[in-house]
Amino acid sequence: MALAPAVQMGEYRAMPRPSSLAALLTAFGLFLAPLPAADAFGPTPNIVQRTAEARLLGEFERFAALTDGTVGIAVRDLHSGQSIGINNDTLFPMASTYKVAVAGKIFSMADAGALNLDERLPRLGTPLPVTALLELMLTRSDNEATDVLVARAGGPQAVNSWLQSIGIHGQRVDSNTAQLLERAKAAAPMGGDEAAMEAGLSPQQRDARDLPNMAFAADPRDTSTPRAMNDLLAAIHHGKALKPGSSAALLAIMARCKTGKARLTGMLPPGTQIAHKTGTLNGLGNDAGLIALPDGRTFAISVFVMKDHRGHVLRDRIMAEVARAAYDYFLFAPESRTS
Repeated sequence: MALAPAVQMGEYRAMPRPSSLAALLTAFGLFLAPLPAADAFGPTPNIVQRTAEARLLGEFERFAALTDGTVGIAVRDLHSGQSIGINNDTLFPMASTYKVAVAGKIFSMADAGALNLDERLPRLGTPLPVTALLELMLTRSDNEATDVLVARAGGPQAVNSWLQSIGIHGQRVDSNTAQLLERAKAAAPMGGDEAAMEAGLSPQQRDARDLPNMAFAADPRDTSTPRAMNDLLAAIHHGKALKPGSSAALLAIMARCKTGKARLTGMLPPGTQIAHKTGTLNGLGNDAGLIALPDGRTFAISVFVMKDHRGHVLRDRIMAEVARAAYDYFLFAPESRTS
C-alpha cells in the first residue's frame, strides 16, 4: 500500500539528519536556495520575500500567472499543521475530485455496518462488488461506477451530510455525476468530462471541448475551496473521518490513480508516494491528494484551476510545478513549525 493514514506512518524510515556542522550548513543552504523553477517565471524575489515561505508563495503566484484563469492552491504539512496557499478560500467546481467524498461516505457506511464492501451493485447491467466500483471511481474516474455508489450512499445530500458530520466546511456535494455534467454542458454544448477528455479524444476534439463555462464556474453547487479539500484529506489521513482500516483502504485506492499523470505527479522525484484524485471539465483542471516525504512526513495538496482558455497542457504544468515546489519546501522546512 503506497500511503497509509497517520496511525500507520511509523513504517517509514526517518531521513538521515546532518551529523556535522558542514553537513548542517549544506542542508541549510539547500533550504534557503531558490527553488529550481523560480528563475523561469520571474525576477529574483526582493528582500520582503527572503524567507522560505515568502519565496514559496512567490512561486505559487508566478505559476498562477501562467493562466488567464483563476488558480487556487493549498498545501499543508500534516505533521506540523503549517499551511500555505493562494486563493485557498475561493470556491472552485470540484469536478471529479468530489469522488473522494463519495468514497468517504461509502467507507463510513461500511464502518457503521450499513453496507458490505462485497455487496454487488449493477454498473451498466453488470453486477460488481462495491470494492470494484470504488476502484473504478477513484483510479479511472468512472462516472457510471460513481453514480451507482452515490445512489447506494443515499444520494448527493447524504454525501454532503457526511462531510458536515466530520466538520468539513467550504465543500458541498449537490449532484451525482450525470447531473453535474448536464449543468456543465448547459451553457457549453461541447463540454466534456474527465473520462472523455482523458480517454481517446484527438487534440483537436479536446481543444474544441476545452473552453471554460463561466456560468458553471460561478455556480456554488458542487464546489470546494482548496482549504476544505485539504481538510477532508487531513481528516482521512489522521483517522478522524473513518476507522483506520477504511482510511488505509481508501488511500491505497487513491495511490493507484491512473488519471492526471502530468499533474501533481508530473515533476515529483521517481518513487514518490502519492495518493490523489483528479478532476477535469471545460477550462478546468484539479488535482488533490497526499504526498509522502522521504522522512515519513506527509503533506496535503489541492490545486484547482478554473476559467482557463490556454489549455490542459498548461493547467497540468501549473499543478506539477506547484507540487514540486511544495515538495522541495517541505522536505527542507524545519519540522518544528506549528503555524
